[in-house]
Amino acid sequence: MAFYLIQAAFTPSGADHLVKRPQHREEVLRKTCKALGGKLHHFFYSLGQYDVVLIAELPDNKAAAALSLSAEAAGAARMVHTTVLLSAAEGMEAMKLAQSDKYKPPV
Repeated sequence: MAFYLIQAAFTPSGADHLVKRPQHREEVLRKTCKALGGKLHHFFYSLGQYDVVLIAELPDNKAAAALSLSAEAAGAARMVHTTVLLSAAEGMEAMKLAQSDKYKPPV
């Protein structure tokens, strides 16, 4: 399974619903991740461009895309940004693999 950083902003109507009826969105997202075959590791509310940040472990990119699509389709989230995360070991493997890369930039 892969790890993902998922950031999302509330739509105006999504924020309005939460202000009028505060609720734990973490539990909803925990169940959603589980239904997709994964696990929610961390959930944070945040300030700035995004209102929510998650670290989730999901089976593959299709499951991550499904999570993003379902969140936006429900109408309470917008700007759902998903980033694939690599472990330190995977990063090291990528660095070593890059040594054999023969890419040449345009001149």
